[in-house]
Amino acid sequence: MKSCIRFTLLFSALLVSGLANNALAQSKSPTIVDREKEGKLDFKIGDKVVTTYNYGPLVAKPYFWPVVTLGENRVTRDWPMLQDSPEAKDHKHQKSVWFCHGDVIPEGIELKLKSKGVTGVDFWSEETNFGKIACVKIGKIENNASTASVSSVNEWRTADGIKIMDETRNFTLETAGNGYLIKMTTTLVASVCPITFGDTKEGSFGVRIRDSVTEKEKKGGVLTNASGKQTEKEIWGIESPWCDYSGPCDKGTAGITIIADSANTLKSCWHSRGYGLMAANPFGRDKAGFPDRKGNKDLVKLPKDGMLKLSFGLYVHDGSAEEAKVKEVAGK
Repeated sequence: MKSCIRFTLLFSALLVSGLANNALAQSKSPTIVDREKEGKLDFKIGDKVVTTYNYGPLVAKPYFWPVVTLGENRVTRDWPMLQDSPEAKDHKHQKSVWFCHGDVIPEGIELKLKSKGVTGVDFWSEETNFGKIACVKIGKIENNASTASVSSVNEWRTADGIKIMDETRNFTLETAGNGYLIKMTTTLVASVCPITFGDTKEGSFGVRIRDSVTEKEKKGGVLTNASGKQTEKEIWGIESPWCDYSGPCDKGTAGITIIADSANTLKSCWHSRGYGLMAANPFGRDKAGFPDRKGNKDLVKLPKDGMLKLSFGLYVHDGSAEEAKVKEVAGK
């Protein structure tokens, strides 16, 4: 009788423990929810929306905003999405987190509208005659126990709305380290004509960090790359597998790491600035001024129907780069 009671108590304890562990696992489960009418994808960890992918018809190019750590630190700039934000009001095209390139040349197509200083179509700036990356389809969402994923199909269009290139983006969300990781794989297809990616520093997978984190504010914010080099002076234009921007936020130190996949055929140099920009650029060459591309004038080209696949990770974390174990998460 006593052994039965002990077994019952042990079973009950294991059941409670299992339910607790299951609840804990579910509290951190990643999910993606499409708010189609609003043109937004909510990326969630448990019941918290940690970031939103804005893809609606009015955006010049899709972007993630806001971006919030699991510790509830907002780590990217709120302006110009929030017009009354007290943050720096410059570079209105640097909307939180995005992917594009500043000079995409559609070979054989005459451009009626062009941006100053750009040979092809400018998808980076949003001043005059800039191109638009238009989302035309959101794919099926897959929400599993440890990952959530979704795809989107985009058209890269000229300032007057002519398609010059197709793109498919695949996103995966998962927890990692003391934060979460969004993996993005983009497949660019020269479906209309041959494409040349111009030699410019203005690209490509970028983040605009919030003001308090920037080196410019001198509050402890710092850029760090995979070699342990720090500050814009040591990092700008240098090739590296990853780059991190971390510093003080509302609830302690937090930051973001951009990871360039080691499988990418094109390695990235970093267009990272003390005022708050951090971008992985696989296309910039000698003209871009990158020290690690000095003398390299071989532009990236796609033949008609050619494809280019690139993958990047976005690790959003609390703590410094060291505390967040960026090196382990990035695999470098």
